[in-house]
Amino acid sequence: MSTHNSYRRLASLALGVALICSALPASAKTKPDNLVPAGDPVDCIQIVQIRNSDVRDDQTIDFVTNGGKIYRNTLPNSCPSLGFEKRFAYATSLSQLCSVDIITVLQSGGPGLMRGASCGLGKFQPMQKAPK
Repeated sequence: MSTHNSYRRLASLALGVALICSALPASAKTKPDNLVPAGDPVDCIQIVQIRNSDVRDDQTIDFVTNGGKIYRNTLPNSCPSLGFEKRFAYATSLSQLCSVDIITVLQSGGPGLMRGASCGLGKFQPMQKAPK
């Protein structure tokens, strides 16, 4: 097998895993926001470090990592139905989810999920709990 075919197979596998993992419903927590920025925004986060996502509204997603760190992604534009559906998919051939990537809202419909709006991500802002 050539190196090119191996790379293509690996990229396809990564894409499939990313789609399957992100097709799960995002956390539907509706608790008040008690988070404040904690440092400079970053362009990317490692996919394997993402434990879950919390869709807050049509423009805001909190990504929680395995270590408990929270990265807030504020999309540059509102993404129709994201806040209602609270689930999305993404496709990437990299091991990171980055600010140049696109998410697609997954909508309930019929026997399964349908693709909704596709929207660009923003930078990932590290967040921490606000001091009391």
